[in-house]
Amino acid sequence: MTEIPSKSSAESGGSPSLPKSRSGRTMTAGRMVLYRLAVGVAVMLLELLWRTCRIRIVGEEHLQRTIDEHGAVVPVCWHQHLLLGARYMVAKRIKGMNIGFLISPSVDGEAPSMLARAYGAQVIRGSGTYTGAQAVRALYKQIKVQRLSPVITPDGPKGPRFEFKGGAVTVAQLCGVPIVPFAYAASHAKIFRTWDKFILPFPFTRIVIVIGEPYLPERKLQPEQASLVHKEMAQRLHEVYGQAAAELGRKKQP
Repeated sequence: MTEIPSKSSAESGGSPSLPKSRSGRTMTAGRMVLYRLAVGVAVMLLELLWRTCRIRIVGEEHLQRTIDEHGAVVPVCWHQHLLLGARYMVAKRIKGMNIGFLISPSVDGEAPSMLARAYGAQVIRGSGTYTGAQAVRALYKQIKVQRLSPVITPDGPKGPRFEFKGGAVTVAQLCGVPIVPFAYAASHAKIFRTWDKFILPFPFTRIVIVIGEPYLPERKLQPEQASLVHKEMAQRLHEVYGQAAAELGRKKQP
């Protein structure tokens, strides 16, 4: 997802200049007002959804144990699970977990950044598209110094869907913290016709969120080993989703 302010703008406290989005949009005062209004509405709708759905968490002990041992984790989910997955991560259910998000530095990332901050999460503006190495450096500093646990969608921000890119593994290697896969399944949801098949559960829906076992990659990996790790992590994400779906299925049985 996307921007990291330059050092000078960050130190001066001024607002960094946002890169144009792929659509050519630039940040204007009018667009900022619209974004703030949209984020306010989004928070209300998300809270309505979160508070009316019947949510069950499976495997939460994996997160707590890993935070207790390492101080931080790299939670990962597919982009289609980001909305409810992110809301779970900012729920402050895990003692000592400091959640953050890596979000695009472009205009397109401004509204998601505002939404994340509305929930008290830290935001790092950067992505592989714009500032890959810079984003990794910023994440390294935040994880090592502030024990930030950055939520990463390994197939985002533009896909391909279910392709586990290497950023999460690189961050985990550099910082020496485990990757924790998570996913959710909903009994009733809208699936959008977007590249990620984004999932939006309906209110009053039954939802199961599953957190998988942590995985700590080796500090040094040869390219072929890294490729195998990426495939392994993709498989783990599919497995936790399968477990979530199975949990819903079992609940329906007498």
